[in-house]
Amino acid sequence: MVTISLCLIVKNEENTLQRCLNSVKKIVDEIVIVDTGSTDKTIEIAAQFTNKVLEFPWEDDFSKARNFSFQQATKDYILWLDADDVLNEKDVEKFLELKKKLSSQVDAVVMDYYLDFDEYGNMAGKIKKYRLVRRMAGFKWIGSVHEYLDVEGKVESSSISIIHKSERHSKDRNLRIYKNKLAKGETFEARDLYYFANELKENGLYDRAIFYYNKFLNTGEGWIEDNISACSKLADCYFEKGEHDKEYIAILTSFIYDIPRPEFCCRLGYYFLERNELRNAIYWYYVAIQLELSNECSGFVNPAFSTWLPHLQLCVCYDRLQQYDLAYQHNESARKFRPEDPQILHNKQYLEVMKDRNLTSLGETYVGI
Repeated sequence: MVTISLCLIVKNEENTLQRCLNSVKKIVDEIVIVDTGSTDKTIEIAAQFTNKVLEFPWEDDFSKARNFSFQQATKDYILWLDADDVLNEKDVEKFLELKKKLSSQVDAVVMDYYLDFDEYGNMAGKIKKYRLVRRMAGFKWIGSVHEYLDVEGKVESSSISIIHKSERHSKDRNLRIYKNKLAKGETFEARDLYYFANELKENGLYDRAIFYYNKFLNTGEGWIEDNISACSKLADCYFEKGEHDKEYIAILTSFIYDIPRPEFCCRLGYYFLERNELRNAIYWYYVAIQLELSNECSGFVNPAFSTWLPHLQLCVCYDRLQQYDLAYQHNESARKFRPEDPQILHNKQYLEVMKDRNLTSLGETYVGI
């Protein structure tokens, strides 16, 4: 059986650290916690779980702190987490099985990272991460912000999922770091341009975000998933600015990098629905339903775009066309995924009346997205 060191970097995580460590303490053989300047009870909580609590001066560089934490590990493999991550019991059991069977020749294990959940507890966003790495492989973290592990060699995939239970951080923390880098005259590589644009967008600086997304895409050096994500976020920026024709172009630009993704098909459907071009809207929503993403996709995935959402929007389209049987069918398909959704239940009641009485459409009484 392989042994595992858990490595975390923390700062003022008193509200989440204990929850995180309790969730994984059964699966790790060593816990390394690197504190970058906590002023709350984080260090005190960490000391309840390990004697390897080290202080590291914060230098506006997440990779430096993470690499330092990896240097303190002594076991066969390193598991890295953030303080607001957890594993549920099912995944803890899977992890224990993985420890028993994992070959020491494996350099890294990829796991799903659940980033978001809807109001009904359904996963609403995930990506894949190199989560467990062989210590002697010597992999390094790269990037002062939005750091990543530079991994190569033999990689396995696992069905284990890490859950991110997000806590609020300073909205402009990462933006400040990027601005400091610019002020020092540092040159941004393609990946930095992408993440800088993300921070600008998150802070409502849409014009500057658009500039840097385009600059990133024009490098031709981006990872395919970042390219596709940049198109989505560009479309978001144009939507916020009310520039819908440019939003449309940004959506279509994503098709340069891969086959259409369900998210973009739904966005095209919405673009045409807003213009009452129902035939075009219906086409793209049907495409979204048919495009189930492979589990191998390593970019951000929201299952809604290929499940309940296009069905709900098709319900809207067919209601406008007064094709109530089809509207009802798609609403029922959406209800399979969200059986307690009040919007969908409202549609069901309304469409049952319309079907039974063969009445003229009540116009805006349906509820869509």
